[in-house]
Amino acid sequence: MTGQPETGQPETGRPEAEWPGTALPGTARPEPEREVEGRPAGIPRQSGPSRQESASVPQPPPLPPRPAPRPGGGLGAELRRTVLAGCTAFAARPLARHQAAVVRVGFALVFTLQLLREWPNRRVLYGDRSPWSQGLARDLLGETHAFTVLVWRDEGWWFEGCYLLAILAGVLMLLGWRTRFSSVLFLVAVLSVQNRDILVGDGGDNIVHLMAIYLAFTRCSEVWSLDARRRARGGGDGRPRIDAVGVLLWALCGALLTAAQLTGHLTWRGAGWPYVGWSVLFWLLWAVAALWWLLGRRWPDGEVRAVLDALATMLHHCAMTVIAAQVVLVYSTAGWYKVQGSRWQDGSALYYPLHLDYFTPWPGLSALLGGSAVLVFLFSYGTVLVQVAFPFTLVNRRVKNVLLAVMITEHLAIAVLLGLPIFSLAMVAADAVFLPTGALLRVAGWLRPVRPVRPVRSAAGRRRVAP
Repeated sequence: MTGQPETGQPETGRPEAEWPGTALPGTARPEPEREVEGRPAGIPRQSGPSRQESASVPQPPPLPPRPAPRPGGGLGAELRRTVLAGCTAFAARPLARHQAAVVRVGFALVFTLQLLREWPNRRVLYGDRSPWSQGLARDLLGETHAFTVLVWRDEGWWFEGCYLLAILAGVLMLLGWRTRFSSVLFLVAVLSVQNRDILVGDGGDNIVHLMAIYLAFTRCSEVWSLDARRRARGGGDGRPRIDAVGVLLWALCGALLTAAQLTGHLTWRGAGWPYVGWSVLFWLLWAVAALWWLLGRRWPDGEVRAVLDALATMLHHCAMTVIAAQVVLVYSTAGWYKVQGSRWQDGSALYYPLHLDYFTPWPGLSALLGGSAVLVFLFSYGTVLVQVAFPFTLVNRRVKNVLLAVMITEHLAIAVLLGLPIFSLAMVAADAVFLPTGALLRVAGWLRPVRPVRPVRSAAGRRRVAP
């Protein structure tokens, strides 16, 4: 026994005919093995189930065929996605932030300039020397249920203090300081001054009156305000710190509301629809401010704070939409009423104010324009055409921007030629809601002060320019 097989085969147990380069006598030389399924030739085939065996192995069932889309299903899905994206944008982040900031600055500037211009005659217009006496004002307020603090007391110090506080409210609103507080104070100031004497005004007071109400529900301090600057300088963790000034203002407002409530100046129920007094509005704003600060302090990442922030954003968008609709309504009604007037139809409407001493601060310039029948005709028809066409140009951005520039130029001309600066500035501030964001950012870049460039010595000892 040598341990070798009896068949004379090598120890590997493989016939000699299977070795490369060898063949038994009388047998054909086998062909070299080809590469199969990525396996190089000469490598033995691995053991595994044959094709017959693999066929008997149960296979997973095939995927069901995709159902054919129903007619109109693609359009419906696209519509649902569009609606979902719109709802997300409506509640996620405040839009038109720069336009809201310009509207805030514009109307605060208009109101402050008006009070400063009327400072020498303030007592005649709104005080104890006014032909519209305190008694007449109280009788009218008893019927209309309008709000003003100037009729709460008859003393002179009360009027002077309220007038100074109104100027302060305009300045704070202009700067955007504590806007949740200053916007309500601005609303109270505007209502108090304008409702004291309804006979004072040039048309611009109506638009200021409405915008003061709308701005209290907007987030108009997101940019270009002291609030935005304070938020940018806040802590990196985003958690609001204890704000002593804000807490003090909130406590002071609560004390003043309580005093007004106890003395009967504020009521919970109104006489006319919606049968809600001014107490409901002021106390609701006071409570929301407290809830906002508490949630931001204790649970800044909670769901309740997120819901409250989304509600504030949606309210901001609704208020901005109302402001835009108000401007469209002003121009459309003014244009269509002018169409019905005979003087506007024959093109001679502007001839008369250009020849009245009350509306001619520059008599020479007014006489030059009013003496030309062609210019009077063109300006009269152009005014009507611009006001009637403005609502229809909102569907085209370029045409709207061009017509908006024409309208702003027209208001500036009215301020100079007819001596109505408050009215003109109020309309320009209202038109700002339609200004494009790119143009506002470009103007802000021009007005931003250039920081001086100072050389700073680096650690290596070389001089470099600081940004």
